[in-house]
Amino acid sequence: MKIWNTRSGYDLIQVLAGRSNVFLLTDRQNNILIDTSIRLAWNKLDRRLKNLGIENIDYLILTHSHFDHAANAFSIREKYRAKVIIQANEAQFLTSGINHIPAGTGNFTRTLMNMAGYIAPLMRNKPCNYDILIESGYDLKPAGFNAYVMYTPGHSPGSSSLIIDDEIALVGDCMIGSFKSTVFPPFADDIHETFESWRKLLETKCTLFIPSHGKEIKRERVEKTLADLYKK
Repeated sequence: MKIWNTRSGYDLIQVLAGRSNVFLLTDRQNNILIDTSIRLAWNKLDRRLKNLGIENIDYLILTHSHFDHAANAFSIREKYRAKVIIQANEAQFLTSGINHIPAGTGNFTRTLMNMAGYIAPLMRNKPCNYDILIESGYDLKPAGFNAYVMYTPGHSPGSSSLIIDDEIALVGDCMIGSFKSTVFPPFADDIHETFESWRKLLETKCTLFIPSHGKEIKRERVEKTLADLYKK
């Protein structure tokens, strides 16, 4: 498990990697989980949390409600007594368990998403209630963390990012870390909103952007991708 240490002394732990990254932010007293991965990853996620000695999770932050991020939200809320935080535009999908299908941003992914409606019923999540509904953001200082949730739509209507110590941003699917040449995601409902969310993220002092798919991204790479795409 990869661990980043922030300037406030927090540990940011990558609990799961692969299909979809899951992170734990902890000050060794309070715990915040970010996303939950797919349903088939539940046993592995639960086992790794146990190995870390985690018995209680204060908050579960969902970057959005897609099946590869929120499928185990119900189980985390029930077993670890976590308060679930989600942006208002994603709430109906979380509470119904129905997956919103994003658009493709390229020819191949557009074709793929046009066929996705046929398999959408297979990607249902177990419905989960939320505890905290956010609009533009949510400050986590009252919970003991120098961190806040930022509304960063584009990939989906209610996508959000977590800004930690104004140093590290967990960006969900707003960016992708699977390619060397770009951070542009293969799926996004609104490309313009995605670019605007990158701008908002770059307005922070964060130097590291960590996506839900792939590896960490340095600030310079985001700046270059944004500049290159605007040249086209």
